[in-house]
Amino acid sequence: MSGRGSAQRLERNAAGRQVPVRVNGEPAIPFAGVGKHKPSGRRAAPPLATAADHPADGNKLVPTLKAALKKVGLKNGMTVTTHHHFRNGDLVANRLFDAAAELGVKNLRWAPSASFPCHAPIIRHLDAGVVHHIEGSMNGPLGDYTSEGKMRGMAVLRSHGGRYQAIQDGELHVDVAVIAAPTADPFGNANGLHGPSACGGLGFAVADAEYADRVVVVTDNLVPFPCVPWQINGNRVDAVVEMEKIGDPSQIVSGTTQITRSPDRLLIAELTAKFIAASGILKNGFSFQAGAGGTALAFAIYLKEMMKERGIRARFIRGGSTKYLVEMLEEGLTDYILDGQTFDLAGVRSMGENPRHVNTTPFTSYNYHGKGMFATMVDAVVLGATEVDVAFNANVVTHSDGRLLHGIGGWQNCLFSGCTILAVPSFRDRIPVVVDEVTTLCGPSELIDVIVTERGIAINPRRKDLRRAVRGSGLPVRPIEEIREEVDRLVGGSPAKARTGRKVVAAIKWVDGTVIDCVRQVL
Repeated sequence: MSGRGSAQRLERNAAGRQVPVRVNGEPAIPFAGVGKHKPSGRRAAPPLATAADHPADGNKLVPTLKAALKKVGLKNGMTVTTHHHFRNGDLVANRLFDAAAELGVKNLRWAPSASFPCHAPIIRHLDAGVVHHIEGSMNGPLGDYTSEGKMRGMAVLRSHGGRYQAIQDGELHVDVAVIAAPTADPFGNANGLHGPSACGGLGFAVADAEYADRVVVVTDNLVPFPCVPWQINGNRVDAVVEMEKIGDPSQIVSGTTQITRSPDRLLIAELTAKFIAASGILKNGFSFQAGAGGTALAFAIYLKEMMKERGIRARFIRGGSTKYLVEMLEEGLTDYILDGQTFDLAGVRSMGENPRHVNTTPFTSYNYHGKGMFATMVDAVVLGATEVDVAFNANVVTHSDGRLLHGIGGWQNCLFSGCTILAVPSFRDRIPVVVDEVTTLCGPSELIDVIVTERGIAINPRRKDLRRAVRGSGLPVRPIEEIREEVDRLVGGSPAKARTGRKVVAAIKWVDGTVIDCVRQVL
């Protein structure tokens, strides 16, 4: 793997951003526009295996994670993956790299579905060369470490669907997948529904299980064969490890999954719900998705009350599930929750008990290189952002200071809904959120329809239908330029541009695998 992240040839992509054409020594394709890049070839596949090489009694247990890594042949320069269904409560990834260090393995590429502050101990393995670089959404300390140019290779950030696409297409070849499973049997069948560390679905690990060369399942709730229902199929698993504790489910509920108490944010949530009602989206059989941020959760509560008052029932709600969505399902306000990730313990319980709370994977919901994805079938989605600009572009991975502190998650994939709404404050800590130009481009303007702030609602000029629909509603619809100018007056002007160097520390992938932007080292 090349560590020459600073010696990159850059090209201007279709969004006008200068991006690298090689990432960690491999060719990269600049963003060509929404829907412009057409994939070719066939899906990747793991090597053929034979049942003759595995125990006839189905018992694949090995005593330790270190022994499992040795059994599957972990070597220098390989790619290893983990999932993030435990969010900030994951206890497996750190142990994985501790074991790799004990084996003397170096230059690993770690491609998690996301990392969290709990993974800060991996910094010492980055410093020691055990981990070469990270390809996965980063939250907190690891993002800061990357922003400062300390990582040997270039980080690559993908959406949840983009990660599935990359693994499926062979762009991201996984040598060893390590899957933390709240319940598993010795054969490797596993689910996230039961056991002391139950986390709900395991959808983010499905691509890893399907396409990785070797698969290790780690569990703290070993049950006799068969583990049912199995979300991970044991026929794809090489080794099973029993560990005393794989995750802390209480940490699934992080700061991003707490309802806001801010009066401004509550106003934003209320305006968002009123917009959906006034625009005609709120009707029997509609569908929606709300993110896990505090404003989006408050929006779901306002919308729930409107649905009850008007006798409206949704056909489905797209999750990340929370207790608020679970309440809507249990009160008969929706037929289904189609869930990609459980964000709290009420969601975990519901998925295990209610057949209408359906476990899904990024393949069905978000994979842009498939024969359709049901993200496009969602009528409205409510998301957050760190920045939005007057052209309706948006940023979710950096702040105005250029630091890489957040992951993409499913955010990019959700932009393909019928109506994409960004519910954001106009400024945070006296730093504008509505700006002239976003620091990092994650979502292009043609996919972002409405921006709701406490100072008014801006509708993308492309969406004349939405403008007509809410005319006469009394909602505070304003030009986005007007909102930006008001914010600048309030906070005393826009902040200085981020001080960054020439070195590219991270590539931001679009949902089709092309590079939409990059992040440079902060100075």
